[in-house]
Amino acid sequence: MDIPGSKRLAAAVVLSKGRVLLVRRSETERFLPRVWGVPCGKLEPGEQPEDGVLRELKEETGLLGEVVRKVGESSFMSEYHGHEITNWQENFLVRPLSRHITLPEPDQAHRWLRPAELHTVDIDEYNLDIVRQALTNV
Repeated sequence: MDIPGSKRLAAAVVLSKGRVLLVRRSETERFLPRVWGVPCGKLEPGEQPEDGVLRELKEETGLLGEVVRKVGESSFMSEYHGHEITNWQENFLVRPLSRHITLPEPDQAHRWLRPAELHTVDIDEYNLDIVRQALTNV
């Protein structure tokens, strides 16, 4: 469902061997530059969230993945061209099917962290909540 003045997104909590994949955003990003988080992006018009999350994972990390399950939904406000936008996000637990990570920007970084190590990077509370959602009942 597309709501005027809103964006639909999907996020991937990639879990492998007890570690979660986090990616640091580029300093050129308008929204949360250099902040660590889970791979996430905007869905294309008419795209199913399960398909979009795997497309975004591939675009942002080069990884192929498989959706294990939907872990929840979340929303946040952002500004786009001077207008307030509501972002509706569906969050998924994803199992990686490949291992080699390729990030789009040279100033980006990635880390595989155990849940107890998440605080060692500059991750915001919103992304921490998404990871916590995914790790419940794992």
